[in-house]
Amino acid sequence: MLRRSDVIGWLLASPLVLVLLAFLVVPIGTIFVVSFWQATEFSIIPAFTLENYEFLLTSLVTYKVFWATFQYAAICWAATLLIGFIVAYYLAFHIRSNNTRMVLFLLCTIPFLTSNIIRMISWIPFLGRNGIANQTLMELGLIDQPLEWLLYSDFAVILAFVHLNTLFMITPIFNSMMRIDRSLIEAARDNGASDWQILWNVIIPLTKPGIMIGTIFVLTLVMGDFITVRFMSGSQSANVGRLISNDIALLQYPSASATSMVLLVTVLMIIGALMRFVNIRKEL
Repeated sequence: MLRRSDVIGWLLASPLVLVLLAFLVVPIGTIFVVSFWQATEFSIIPAFTLENYEFLLTSLVTYKVFWATFQYAAICWAATLLIGFIVAYYLAFHIRSNNTRMVLFLLCTIPFLTSNIIRMISWIPFLGRNGIANQTLMELGLIDQPLEWLLYSDFAVILAFVHLNTLFMITPIFNSMMRIDRSLIEAARDNGASDWQILWNVIIPLTKPGIMIGTIFVLTLVMGDFITVRFMSGSQSANVGRLISNDIALLQYPSASATSMVLLVTVLMIIGALMRFVNIRKEL
């Protein structure tokens, strides 16, 4: 028999449950169902078929696109982790004043007050053939002619990804570092530990929850993004997000749904693997 406290708990949780059902479970369920439908050039047939998955999983293009997506995600993760850790470490351990620390942290968030697309497109006049970067390098005599690979290339895509997603790595790492008991660092230093030993044996292990949360944010955002790849590569590169976008543009919703489900399962498997290294709920 349910106790009164249990009933009250269910009633308090019911709005959240309804929101999750309406905006998470139902949309994913709909995508899952549509992924088994048939489609022609002119219509969608709600009849069960495995053709979408068979074509997807047997196509060499699919594996090339997924491999490109993993490469973007891995490189972006490594770059954002390096930048995010350095920035968070500086703010947490080298800035003594809490007010100064908060002001500097807020300064890091200012670019994120504008649209992602605006911040991404702002790189185009900087990296273009006649852009600021090429003109500066030529004036300094470092190059004789403009560098073509600065824009509309994988370099431009990765640069934009890092720019757009670094804050999602800085914030959780900074939060984890601020929770570290400073007496542990002082004890390690009193026992003769060097700065590198303190970093490797004290700070990094205690920062793992923040690193894992930032990793999940960055990987999921990069793997699902398609606008950045489209604009910054000049439509010369592709990832899974662009594959889905192209299918939607062609009204091939079953194929797009099947690709979305494969991407979702892949991302969940990656998150599951990451969660085995650190129990985020327990650590936090």
